Amino acid sequence: MPPHRKISEVVRQQVRQRASSLCEYCHASEQWQYVQFTVDHVIPIAQGGVDTIENLALACFHCNRRKADKITAIDPQFDAQVLLFNPKQDIWKEHFIWSGDVLSIVGITPTGKATVLALGLNREWVINIRAADRAIGRHPPIGDPIQQAE
Repeated sequence: MPPHRKISEVVRQQVRQRASSLCEYCHASEQWQYVQFTVDHVIPIAQGGVDTIENLALACFHCNRRKADKITAIDPQFDAQVLLFNPKQDIWKEHFIWSGDVLSIVGITPTGKATVLALGLNREWVINIRAADRAIGRHPPIGDPIQQAE
């Protein structure tokens, strides 16, 4: 395997712009964070991924750290291994919705459910951040689907 090269700042900015500065997994906004988000290899180098823009996604530190070199996780409903959400191939709103109070991400497919658990998309601190952001009108991201009351 060729040595891993550092991703250029130009490519990092292209990834950031394409993602509208949102973590492509938990949809946190980089704008309100203290630490710049990282560029994640959707298919990790360790799994044969490459440094092309088509394999790069913007990820907050916590999603990136939890994802690590994983591409699969266990769907909790069926106890089966499934692919993690791939922001370069999958559409977020086909796998996730926001809970009615818009504080939690709800997986609506096996991939969505497995990704919510594997990446800890509803960690306590992120729920608190979402609540504070909702109170001042900067959450949820525009266009994200919200769970309707039944």
